[in-house]
Order: sequence, then C-alpha cells, then structure tokens
Amino acid sequence: MLAYLLGSIPTGFLVAQARGVDIRAVGSGNIGATNVLRILGKPAGIFVLLVDALKGWVAVVPLAVVVLLVLQDRPHPRTVETCQIIAAVCAILGHNYTCWLQFKGGKGIATSAGVLLALVPWALLIILVTWIVVFAVTRYVSLGSLAASAALPFASWITHESLTKVLITGALGALAIYKHKANIQRLLAGAEPRFGQKPREEAK
Repeated sequence: MLAYLLGSIPTGFLVAQARGVDIRAVGSGNIGATNVLRILGKPAGIFVLLVDALKGWVAVVPLAVVVLLVLQDRPHPRTVETCQIIAAVCAILGHNYTCWLQFKGGKGIATSAGVLLALVPWALLIILVTWIVVFAVTRYVSLGSLAASAALPFASWITHESLTKVLITGALGALAIYKHKANIQRLLAGAEPRFGQKPREEAK
C-alpha cells in the first residue's frame, strides 16, 4: 500500500496545475514527462521525469527494505527480493492507475526506470541504449519506449537475473506496451508526433 501510494503521486499533473494547466486536456492528455515537456518546456519535463523515476527507486530500495526490517529482524535474502518486487509492481501500478485521478495515470516509463535501477540495473542499461538508438533514428519517444519495453525481459535474461525477475520484467514490459496502445494506433496511422512536434489533435 505504501509503495502504491508513493507511485500514485501524479507529479506531472501537480506540476502543470501549479502553472495553471490541466495537463490531461492538452497535448497527448498524458500526465507523464513527455507531455509535460512538450507543453510546459524542458525544465518542467525533466523535473517530472526525475521525480517519477525517484518514486520507483524509493519504493524498491529504502521503503521496501525499511518496512521489511521493521517486520523481521533478519529477513532472508529471498524474502527481501520478493518484498522489493512486490513494492516495484505496486509503485508502477500506482503511477499508471493513480487513485487521485480516477485511476487514470501515466504510462509508467519513468517510474519503471527507477524500479529497474534498483532491481536490474544492468538490464536497465541495455534497454536505455535501445531507447536511445531507436529514438535517435526515428525521433519518436513512444517508439523508443516500446522497443525498450519489448527488450526488457531479454535484457534481464542476458544479464543473468533470476527467473522470477525475468518473468516480472516481462510482465512490466507488457504492461508498458499496453499503456502505449494509443501511441501504437497513432504510429500505425502516421499521426504520432515526433519529438519537438505538436500533436495533431488535442487529447479527448
């Protein structure tokens, strides 16, 4: 519950509200860093990106471990890993389906990055390179995120993570792809804006 509530903080929405903007009604309508950057500029977008990533990292490292140590004096390493995985999933679900905005949140990319930094840092490095290459070639943020999400379980397997982590990262990658379904439709229709372009239609 603590991890979910931490993840559910709608950073992009709050930053935009402070500027008098309802981020859900402009651009792509998403509360994530990409839409905030497009509408409010780089400083706001970078701030949202970092805070959303921090939510994921804090949920997995200090929050999960401290709570577990309160409950058990000397938890087994396997128990620690399980607790961290549960916290990771809950933080991402909190961001994607925040209770503060009628369970409509972001796509979880930045929060997932923070989670992966804590759980599978080498796999994160691989998919970050994947994202950079795809984005540099296409200038589509969403396509880079989709490619990175699809590569995530393979990156975990290549870096010799446990079977549990490979399966969990596969599920997280699938969730990220699902949250990009609108982007996929726009990509197929040729209507997805490249980085630096304004969306052709306002979100509804």
